[in-house]
Amino acid sequence: MGRVVAIGEPVRVAGFALAGVHTLPAEEPDAVREAWRNLPDDVELVILTPAAADALGPAPSEATTPLSAVMPP
Repeated sequence: MGRVVAIGEPVRVAGFALAGVHTLPAEEPDAVREAWRNLPDDVELVILTPAAADALGPAPSEATTPLSAVMPP
């Protein structure tokens, strides 16, 4: 199975590390976009905070891989 990654504000993604999720803390929209662009090839699921999803716009929904999910607000 591939890797699971969480991108977004540090306070919102930190807890995922306890479940073995690789976290990519990113506060600013540019940092979120950079994290998305630099995802390793083995990532199968990206969990996004609502702010991270807003920063990415339609990119996650247009991508065939990785699968993405947005946390509830």
